[in-house]
Amino acid sequence: MVRDTVYDWSAWKPAEEATLLFLFDKAAGRVLLIHKKRGLGKGKINGPGGRLEPGETPLRAALRETREEVGVIVPDAEFCGLLRFHFTDGYDLLGHVFRAAEWEGEPIETDEAAPEWFPLAAIPYERMWADDSLWFPLMLAGETFEGNFVFDGETMLESDIIRRL
Repeated sequence: MVRDTVYDWSAWKPAEEATLLFLFDKAAGRVLLIHKKRGLGKGKINGPGGRLEPGETPLRAALRETREEVGVIVPDAEFCGLLRFHFTDGYDLLGHVFRAAEWEGEPIETDEAAPEWFPLAAIPYERMWADDSLWFPLMLAGETFEGNFVFDGETMLESDIIRRL
C-alpha cells in the first residue's frame, strides 16, 4: 500500500539528474513511449531520456537523449514538471519532464530503446513505473507538477504530487 509522503525531503539532495521527453502526435492522438532495454527501469515503458552530462542543462539533455535513444531531432520542448525520487538503497534522483509536438525524422529502435506509439486513451500504466499513473495525466491535461516518491527497488512506498497551475 502506498502511503502519503513521510520521508523527510528537507535534507534531500539528488545524486544525479535525469530527463524524460514525451513526443505527442496531436493529430493522431498518440504519444511516443519506449521499451527501455538497459539501465534504471530496464524492461519498463517510459519516455526517452536519461542522465545529464556535466555542464548540460536539463532541456539540452532531454533533446540529446531523445536523439540518441530514438533517432529523432527535437528542436525544442516544453517543461512539464519535476520528479524527486528517493530509493531505500540511498540513491536519489531528480527528474525533469518535458513534452514536444514537433520533431524531425521517424523514431527508430536503438541499443537503448524500442519506440512505440500509444493512443492517449490507452497509456500502458501497468507496464510503467508506479508513479507515472499519478503525474502522467497531469501532463496530458497540460498542467505542470512536482512529485516526491520513495521506492524500494521497483515498489513505490510513498508519493506526493504538487500541482502548479
